[in-house]
Amino acid sequence: MANDDEVAVLAGVGARLRALRTRRGTTLTQLAQTTGISVSTLSRLESGQRRPTLELLLPLARAHQVPLDDLVGAASTADPRVRPRPIVRNGMTFLPLTRRPGGLQAFKQIIPPHTPTDPRPNTHEGYEWLYVLSGRIRLILGDHDLILTAGEVAEFDTRLPHAVANPDPHPAELLNLFGPQGERLHVRARPTTSSH
Repeated sequence: MANDDEVAVLAGVGARLRALRTRRGTTLTQLAQTTGISVSTLSRLESGQRRPTLELLLPLARAHQVPLDDLVGAASTADPRVRPRPIVRNGMTFLPLTRRPGGLQAFKQIIPPHTPTDPRPNTHEGYEWLYVLSGRIRLILGDHDLILTAGEVAEFDTRLPHAVANPDPHPAELLNLFGPQGERLHVRARPTTSSH
């Protein structure tokens, strides 16, 4: 028989599952397709009418891209420091400042001196926020062509064509917040290769 602590932990799983799903904007039907768990079972889990088992929680943790501990509300004992591994893309360096997958991701971005004077603007779903830590950056956003200096912030809908460049002879550093689409485009996408 479960003790009071176990009962309390299990009772909170449903609410955490529902909160994760709604925060990600996922329907029960979409989650069922991703996990292979029926809609009725997912609904009963979220309402607390079904006891969570490891066989149910593992695919849900994968689908929500969170550690299993997050689903059961286990106290974190891990080292909270983030040890970023640099990602170099198109000559720019991105240092991840968050380690939880999914949702908004924070990066420190280092743009080398004299990046292309006419960068090619891109578009994608989502929203982006950037803060200039040092140096100057050129932000092309739709019809705007702006120079941002240390301490300046920009936030914009990424469906507008946008690009950043460094017009100066020394590196520029920014803080970026990307949603999943922005992270894929700016950090994770593979560099284009020329065809032969």
